[in-house]
Amino acid sequence: MGRKIIIATAAVLGLVGVALAGERLPPFGGKIEGKRLERVEASEHFADGLAQNLIPTSLGMNREMFGAMGRYLRGGQNPDVPIPVERPSFSDDLAEAFTMTWLGHSSVLLEIGGVRVLTDPVFSKRASPFQWMGPARFHETPVPLDELPKLDAVVISHDHYDHLDMGTIAALIDRDIPFLVPLGVGAHLEAWGVPDENIIEMEWWDTFELGETRVVCTPARHFSGRGMTDRNRTLWASWAVIGPEHRVWFSGDTGPFPQAEEIGERLGPFDLSMIEIGAYDRAWGQIHLGPDEALTMHKQVRGKRMFPVHWGTFNLAAHRWDQPIVRLIEQSELVGVDLLVPVAGQTVDAGEAFIADMWLGRSAIWAESGRDTLDE
Repeated sequence: MGRKIIIATAAVLGLVGVALAGERLPPFGGKIEGKRLERVEASEHFADGLAQNLIPTSLGMNREMFGAMGRYLRGGQNPDVPIPVERPSFSDDLAEAFTMTWLGHSSVLLEIGGVRVLTDPVFSKRASPFQWMGPARFHETPVPLDELPKLDAVVISHDHYDHLDMGTIAALIDRDIPFLVPLGVGAHLEAWGVPDENIIEMEWWDTFELGETRVVCTPARHFSGRGMTDRNRTLWASWAVIGPEHRVWFSGDTGPFPQAEEIGERLGPFDLSMIEIGAYDRAWGQIHLGPDEALTMHKQVRGKRMFPVHWGTFNLAAHRWDQPIVRLIEQSELVGVDLLVPVAGQTVDAGEAFIADMWLGRSAIWAESGRDTLDE
């Protein structure tokens, strides 16, 4: 979140860079107009053209926000060890598969119900409108984008740069697959060349069918925008993927909100919850989850196992790079939540609890050092 604010501030200066570099595509995306604008204006989730959270949510530049920026700028968040990356091993028998492959940050390839669903794919080096500035990856992508297997859908949670990446979307266009996005986000995809018939804009509780598997757009508590003037012009969402035998819920980016219980009641229980745990700070506790809040939301949505996302790939907050996972492992043992925590690229059975040795080792290092996992 802290880095997102810095990028937004730099975006105006970056406009000159786009013109000089001769960028073919507009990195800030497209403008909502025409029939898309009519849908926004008619939506119960918008007011005066701005998307609304279900409960009051503050995004103001208050003293706490400036404090978070100061903590971020002091540094110290980059990894102090090499981060392992494995080569994925996608399923040969997709009909029977229930697997997930973490591709870094919030990018996950799910194999469920005979389909493959890719969430928030970001394969670029930087989570930024420009590849010469902004937060760079801590590790390489586990597999080149063109070596991914056949995909049945791409799901986008919202339009921030660490979730909606122009270069990745443009590279996926030739696959001729549906892009499931919250209302308004289709304007960005259209500007980047995605055919209109492949853009599926959805509001909370809308459903899209992928054979016997349903993808349901569910609420979240966050905000949107890719520049200085488009704050909350598009909707944000979490997503449920419901196959004949298994169910998965993906939080996207969200802060705590009591209506998460309704998701569990209507669509759960979930065999796997994929919930953000990183880039947290007391300054933006209304729009992001830390490990403790993520565990609470896992129980709200009636999850059986939890897979943490939104950590360990980009420097987006003031905490140490491994603090979210160390804290999560520590607290999950206290509250009795089973975790699924592979290293990047590792394909694992989504129905079995598992923690890679790398993350157990980081937890042991913190315990021996006496560090406080809540220290910001």
